[in-house]
Amino acid sequence: MRRALAAVAILAALGIALTPAACIKSMNSEELKASMEIQDVETKWVSKYYQPWPPRLILVPVLTFKVKNVSDKPLTYINFNAIYQAVGDKDNLGDSFRAAIRGTPVQPGETSEAISLQSNYGVDGKNLAQFKANPAWKTYRVRLFAQSKGSSFVLLGEWDVSKTIDFKEPEPVGIGEQPGQAVKK
Repeated sequence: MRRALAAVAILAALGIALTPAACIKSMNSEELKASMEIQDVETKWVSKYYQPWPPRLILVPVLTFKVKNVSDKPLTYINFNAIYQAVGDKDNLGDSFRAAIRGTPVQPGETSEAISLQSNYGVDGKNLAQFKANPAWKTYRVRLFAQSKGSSFVLLGEWDVSKTIDFKEPEPVGIGEQPGQAVKK
């Protein structure tokens, strides 16, 4: 009886091991890097937190890009990690991890939808004018890594984060208004 159970267990393990999904070879790091091209890269700063009084604004860098599949196999299960760092500093400002390519693979020759990776940490200040006028506002760089099943993280590229700020402070309420009058814009 024990031998029969052992034989069934061995046959079941062999059956699972020989299924088509188990026969698919995963990409190593070099194959992963060679299979994709990063396109339409955009970097900017966005608001993570805004408070009008007392004034406080936290801006974080964000990287947006698309992935073109330059291989002959579909791209599936691709994770991306962006690491943000001030140029010349050893410490990271922040990072962002995203399991971006999942259910719908990127077919050979096709390009993915835009993928955005927003840093979890940013730069703290009082308002937008302070950021724009601050000569100490450093230049930051982002490094983009990818990883898939069977590979370690590989560096896909690095870009300077532009000083473009995608945030507009709301106009102050009540300044110049008279009771019963409409405000002209």
